[in-house]
Amino acid sequence: MKIALAQINSTVGDISANAAKILAAAVIAKIQNASLLVTPELGLCGYPPEDLLLRPDFLLACDVALQDLASQIQGITVLVGHPARHQGALFNAASVLKDGKVMHTYFKQVLPNHTVFDEVRYFTAGHQPLVFLHEDMQIGVLICADVWEQEPAMQAKRAGAELLISMNASPFHIDKQATRLEVLKERVHETGLTIMYTNCVGGQDELVFDGGSFILNQDAVLTHQFAEFEEVLEVVEFNHALPLHARIKSRLDLNASVYRALCLGLKDYVNKNGFPSVVLGLSGGVDSALTLAICVDALGADRVHAVMMPSEFTASMSVQDARDMAERVHVKYSELAIKPLFELYQLTLKDTFKNTLFDATEENLQARIRGMLLMALSNKFGSMVVTTGNKSEMAVGYCTLYGDMAGGFALLKDVPKTLVYQLCHYRNAISPIIPDRIITRPPSAELRANQTDQDSLPAYEVLDAIMQAYVEEDASMTDILALGFSETDILRVIQLIDRNEYKRRQSPIGVRITQRGFGKDRRFPITSKFKSAL
Repeated sequence: MKIALAQINSTVGDISANAAKILAAAVIAKIQNASLLVTPELGLCGYPPEDLLLRPDFLLACDVALQDLASQIQGITVLVGHPARHQGALFNAASVLKDGKVMHTYFKQVLPNHTVFDEVRYFTAGHQPLVFLHEDMQIGVLICADVWEQEPAMQAKRAGAELLISMNASPFHIDKQATRLEVLKERVHETGLTIMYTNCVGGQDELVFDGGSFILNQDAVLTHQFAEFEEVLEVVEFNHALPLHARIKSRLDLNASVYRALCLGLKDYVNKNGFPSVVLGLSGGVDSALTLAICVDALGADRVHAVMMPSEFTASMSVQDARDMAERVHVKYSELAIKPLFELYQLTLKDTFKNTLFDATEENLQARIRGMLLMALSNKFGSMVVTTGNKSEMAVGYCTLYGDMAGGFALLKDVPKTLVYQLCHYRNAISPIIPDRIITRPPSAELRANQTDQDSLPAYEVLDAIMQAYVEEDASMTDILALGFSETDILRVIQLIDRNEYKRRQSPIGVRITQRGFGKDRRFPITSKFKSAL
């Protein structure tokens, strides 16, 4: 028996195109002599559909598409994920399509309601297993979070399942694949059954789905590991429930996986939303250099416009390095000096600002001038502005509203500064497109003379470690103090993080690569008097 696994990139709401993609996979799988095709969770409508699920017209379109798709399935059985209405409730469902009909439907039992997931808002939990007969083998169906708990798999086992198939829309974060494998191994040890894990792939707003579908045999041995961050259609031969002809694609390391996630997240956001190109400010610093590298790798040089906007505080080496990198990656490059505009703003505000000193106000004016110029280019040519700030800066508010935060997509929003450097070294090991001086020089916003980031912030190694503990792990000040950091640094970083929630709430979305990004999985009140204390 041959089972095909379709690791597809669905687009939320593009129901007809998603159905066509599933049908095309079924046709190819049938040609390759597969008798069953498995597709990801909610592959028909895309994941996560969020409040589209509250629209009756959306649900009707899904119902119609499912029936139409079923009518075209002949000579192969297809497992399809979709929303389903039943007895006045809505379910996250999977249906077995065969011989032009919907033969069976399973309702997801475990509805995640944490981090980026809020399925309880939309769906009712199912309670019954689905085990269906296919070529003399009983196959049990699970949907994503079902396999993270013991009971649904055991329930399928008790119902006679000889093989488990898990349909998933599991988003990426660092080391997520290792966690999946460990969890699935637990299910195999409990049930004694082979599990085929099929995941979707692609970018959806801040989420990236990394694919990485795999099979564990009944001994919890990995027999098949498929590609990450790309669509695949793989046909696996089974001797009853035993997968044959092992094929294991090497897993990506941390830097490679994060880089691929950033590329895919940007690419799908730009393409699925119909932007012809992107534009970004290229400062000669490390963040904008990494952003440019990812933009070029994701979209191609012909769709990227880099703009250097020097001021009186911009070092000549910053301009030289920006030109150098733009030449290395062959993008359109412009220089727009902001000194005349800055002087005009200062002249306009001269009387109002009389007897005041140069401070963050004038620094922010420069950032806002740059933001205004980039948005003008965006408006004129339709390019989306990609901002270049990283997670460390976003955490502590080392960024300017309506300035360097102005744009459509904050690519590095969930990438700490220390990881930015790692990714630059990773990309340069492939080909040296980022000038060495950009990586080795001290980071600076260059908004006043002789400025460096560490004038205002602790060393990034310290800042990032405290940020990870406080933001991603919800550690208290006491917990962080036990890690060996000074009370002064801890208090300083935490106060900055708490104070700048209002800024983060107004920032563009960006790719989530950690277990706690500044997006839908961290929802803190802007107005709050709670303070962590020692």
